[in-house]
Amino acid sequence: MGGYFGARLAAAGADVHLVARGAHLQAIREHELTVQSVHGDVHVGVSATDDATDIGPCDVVLFCVKAYDTQEAAARHLPPLLGADTAVVSLQNGVDNAERIAAVVGEGHVVGGLAFIFAGIAEPGVVAHTGGPAKLVFGEFDGATSERVRLLEEWCSRAGIAAEVSSDINAALWHKYAFICAQAGTTAAVRLPIGDVRASEACWTLFRRVVEETYAVAAAAGVRIEPGAVEERLAFAEALPPGAFSSLYDDLVAGRRLELDALHGTLVRLAAEHDVHAPAAEAIHGILEPWARHNDPSVPAR
Repeated sequence: MGGYFGARLAAAGADVHLVARGAHLQAIREHELTVQSVHGDVHVGVSATDDATDIGPCDVVLFCVKAYDTQEAAARHLPPLLGADTAVVSLQNGVDNAERIAAVVGEGHVVGGLAFIFAGIAEPGVVAHTGGPAKLVFGEFDGATSERVRLLEEWCSRAGIAAEVSSDINAALWHKYAFICAQAGTTAAVRLPIGDVRASEACWTLFRRVVEETYAVAAAAGVRIEPGAVEERLAFAEALPPGAFSSLYDDLVAGRRLELDALHGTLVRLAAEHDVHAPAAEAIHGILEPWARHNDPSVPAR
């Protein structure tokens, strides 16, 4: 995700620096960065490092690490990138990453964000964008349209990136969270794409119930949820290509660490905290939690 948006912005003339690691970093340095995209390919030279102190203060930081790396990555990489008004835009799965980042850099630097894209590293130095609108939604948590948010919106426009400034980014985060918990949870739990989930009345009912439970938790937490939100999420899922999976599924079958705790683990905990009945979320979490520990034995049993 970071590679995709970074490449688009760099190709439009923005001064972009990537923080990467391992073989991916080496390939970008030696052969530049390639994006293979359903919206058109990009090949661009861009500065890349594994040490944020090489970069210095930035106007905007797109924070794209997995949710389980939030605290460590924030503490390690963000401080050298901060100027007086730097915006740190979290584009991660989950609804509590901003709080974790703010614990390191302060609330004033954190801007909420969402990315709607299916992308991954096809091989070192190559990012594959396979679907989704490749759209960014971002906004200040107080609803203001700040100069730094306008700056990011302007650069997205120059780069041909669909972008929307939200006046209620917290609600927007919960809308995406409701969809991800349902789509990622069902596709990973049954090991089949969304088309098979939709074709099964029982599984599609499970999908709906996860969405409903997520919105019930959001409402209990004081988030403003508009009428019709459940049906809107279902319509969005119905429009997805039948072969679409989720990053949670991809990580599960590849034997990688799962973002399960940031998704269903957090949902189950918040449901209990707000006294919301969430049996569908609990069931998916219970099915996938052994896999989380199987793929990463350091994950504690709960």
